[in-house]
Amino acid sequence: MEGFDMIILNSLYVLPSFQRQFGTLNSRGSYVIPAKSQMMLSNLTLVGQILGLLLSGYVVEKIGYKYTLIAGLVVLAGTIAAPFCAKNMLTLAIGQILCGVPWGVFQTTTTTYASEVTPLQLRPFLTTYVNFCWCLGQLISSLVVKHVAKLPGSLPYKVPFASQWIWIVPVISAIFFAPESPWWLIRQGRMEDARRHLMRLTTRHYSDHSNTKAAVNMMFYTNELEKSQSGGIDYLDCFKGTDLRRTEISCNVWAIQIVSGGSLMGYSAYFYQRAGLSTSNAFSFQAAQFALGMLGTMFSWFLMRRFGRRTLYLFGQAAGLILLLGMGISSIFLRGSTSGWTAGSLLLAFTFVYDATVGPVCYTLVAEVSSTRLRNKTIVLARIWYNILGIAAGSLTPQMLNPDAWNWAGKAAFVYAFTALIMLVWTYYRLPETKDRSFTELDVLFDDKVRARDFDLASAHLASNSDPATSRGGISLPTRRTENNSSHVQSIKGPGKTKFEDGEVRVEQVVTVVSERQEGRASTEVLIDKK
Repeated sequence: MEGFDMIILNSLYVLPSFQRQFGTLNSRGSYVIPAKSQMMLSNLTLVGQILGLLLSGYVVEKIGYKYTLIAGLVVLAGTIAAPFCAKNMLTLAIGQILCGVPWGVFQTTTTTYASEVTPLQLRPFLTTYVNFCWCLGQLISSLVVKHVAKLPGSLPYKVPFASQWIWIVPVISAIFFAPESPWWLIRQGRMEDARRHLMRLTTRHYSDHSNTKAAVNMMFYTNELEKSQSGGIDYLDCFKGTDLRRTEISCNVWAIQIVSGGSLMGYSAYFYQRAGLSTSNAFSFQAAQFALGMLGTMFSWFLMRRFGRRTLYLFGQAAGLILLLGMGISSIFLRGSTSGWTAGSLLLAFTFVYDATVGPVCYTLVAEVSSTRLRNKTIVLARIWYNILGIAAGSLTPQMLNPDAWNWAGKAAFVYAFTALIMLVWTYYRLPETKDRSFTELDVLFDDKVRARDFDLASAHLASNSDPATSRGGISLPTRRTENNSSHVQSIKGPGKTKFEDGEVRVEQVVTVVSERQEGRASTEVLIDKK
């Protein structure tokens, strides 16, 4: 739904009726939306999203993912009225910043929820499905704008705004009947509710088995482990200890989407028109672009089963860099419609590569890299950084494309090729491989400060304890081992209990272990015993 909403405005910039209502006459006697107005609308939308992102980080911890999303949809139902009724640029701008607040809520809450309700094997598919939904919403939006373009009066831009109301009730209904995240319930200390909601997320055969309780125990253990490492769950905690590295990775993984050319796709209809295509052909190319985005996302599901996240990110960035250079070069040596069709074709190819690699894999990475206790806030900070860069891109891209500004047309691709090269180098040195790693394993690897390029080779697992005094019901997590390292107990802290309705999970002791490595790195462990 967010993809549907957010692409509408950028698509309307090429509609003659929208240009007449909100644009100005240029020296050639035609109406255009000034670059400054485009920049203002884009940036105000992003400001609204940043406010929504900050708000969601607190609201989710209070009321959970389900009711946060429902509240966001209810607010959006009211704010849509502002752009729908707008007759001048000021009202339209107010509408965009108001709509941006619930859009900001949707941006991270969906990704975090998807990562917390799926098992390890399905996590990449559901998190990347977020990107598929973005592409689907954008495709529907572009088709709506294309088919209403020839309606009389103000209908060509009012109908797309009004069509956003269609989604509200069906989406709220679906969310209402969805289960809450078991991880969120664990963080609230609601163990029995976590087990009940986890049973709703599993098959009957599995949910009747004691493994459901074991899974909840593991969630509880991971939460206690992270509490002992960082303690807090505020935004400032994202910049402490190992979470600082996780926050850096999450922020830059999302930033790559903007600085590696993704911004051009947001202005695709306008880009196609400025590259030399007619309005009708520009919308046709845009629709094809979003359809390719959906195909690319589905192709990523095949790729992610065979290749790692890091590998796909490196390949996607390198291929995108080559295509961006091709767009820029074609705009220099080709003229007229030939230049437009060439640049348009290369942008379509870029879209497919992007949505098979960087686009969807980003959602999996930010969900896996962050710690479970700080996941929502880490992803919020990453998306805020994305939006800050989006403000910069939203200021520069219209200037580069607009005929009354810099008028670079296809040569704007050179700017993004340069920033894409910088981030390609960052990816090689800083992005770790998270494929087939549980959240607990990732905690261990980050805690041991394993180099990004060594993540796929490192072995991190929990060693079971055969001591019956600390191993009952198959739940025992006394120590952990990392490849080529051994550990010994340094200190022990006291016991505690968390109750189920039909029993209790006992935290027998929190054991601090020191890995015998050259760095002498300390880590913490929790013993859990199910009575």
